[in-house]
Amino acid sequence: MRTFAKWLGRILLALLLAAAVIGYWKREEITRLLAVNSLFAEEKIVKNFSHMDTAFLTTPIERGAGPVTDLPKGSPMTLPTDVNTWITDRDVTSLLVLKDGEIVFEDYYLGTGENDRRISWSLAKSYLSALVGILVDEGKIASLDDSVTKYAPLLKGSAYEDASIRNVLNMASGVAFDEDYLDENSDIKRMGRVIALGGTLDEFTASFKDSFASPGDTWQYVSIDTHVIGMVVRGATGRSIPDLLSEKIITPLGQEQDGLYITDGEGVAFVLGGINMTTRDYARFAQMILQNGEYNGQQVVPADWIAMSTKASAPTAEGKIGYGYQWWIPVGSHAGEFQGQGIYGQYLYFDQPTGVVIVTTGADRQFKEPGVSQDNIDTFRQITQALNK
Repeated sequence: MRTFAKWLGRILLALLLAAAVIGYWKREEITRLLAVNSLFAEEKIVKNFSHMDTAFLTTPIERGAGPVTDLPKGSPMTLPTDVNTWITDRDVTSLLVLKDGEIVFEDYYLGTGENDRRISWSLAKSYLSALVGILVDEGKIASLDDSVTKYAPLLKGSAYEDASIRNVLNMASGVAFDEDYLDENSDIKRMGRVIALGGTLDEFTASFKDSFASPGDTWQYVSIDTHVIGMVVRGATGRSIPDLLSEKIITPLGQEQDGLYITDGEGVAFVLGGINMTTRDYARFAQMILQNGEYNGQQVVPADWIAMSTKASAPTAEGKIGYGYQWWIPVGSHAGEFQGQGIYGQYLYFDQPTGVVIVTTGADRQFKEPGVSQDNIDTFRQITQALNK
């Protein structure tokens, strides 16, 4: 009996030592996984969204060596009373309004500040769209009707085999992907864990084999389509997206700070939602888009791409919100009214005819509640109308 107890003790000790070794060896992955699991917790979400590099691997999006581009101050506006209520209700962390390229309102909330590099979430999709437009203009991508597998051969045999670049830009791949942010077992949540544990997003994407519709037939918002766009861009250029984005878009904007891109374990950018920028640097990008791709006397993104990508071209249901090439077009919109948007309250809103850009970041844990998205759009329209009285 004593011999058995002695051996049992040795086995338990060995197991404890092995667990300690594995825990030390994998300590960074375990730390990131724990951070991801509490990323949206009520008491942590605001701080987390300004410090995403503590939860994920990141790489810089270099601003370049040029001077910072001035964002001049215009005549300050007074927000309509209802907007102040909206700021509180929606857990807004920053709000910046540009009118004709001048800041007419800027403020920060819930303990955040002007130097916080806030997570973009799906605003990053619109940055990638702009980069695709440049590569099409340069001839690096021959046609939007090319198969994605022409540039991303890893996707042969996957659910993306018959999809075109246009299909994935429109979120019309037909690939079966569960985008439920509130379900811990959904595909989008699994993707988050892949990133946290240093996994490979390309392999994760290629693992999807099932479709619910033929490519181009049906619109369904599935963020993994945007990762496919990223695979196409990398395949077409042989370069990383942070480097391309820095050279083609960020450097000409004259940002205040380098950005950060969340990456997977191979250093591949999380293009569907992983950009981190200051609110003013988001505003510089937005002002360039408002000006049909021109900024500081340079045509950064082709004007025809801006017009084409922000037009409702996806096969969305009639009477519902429209979608272009990684841009949203609100219900009842007029020409030149469109937006980029990300979960938890990140928005770039544009009203081109009146020269208005609105940038918001947030930590709104009720972002999926009925009516919230429309309330946000109504608020942006209210601000725009107040500026144009």
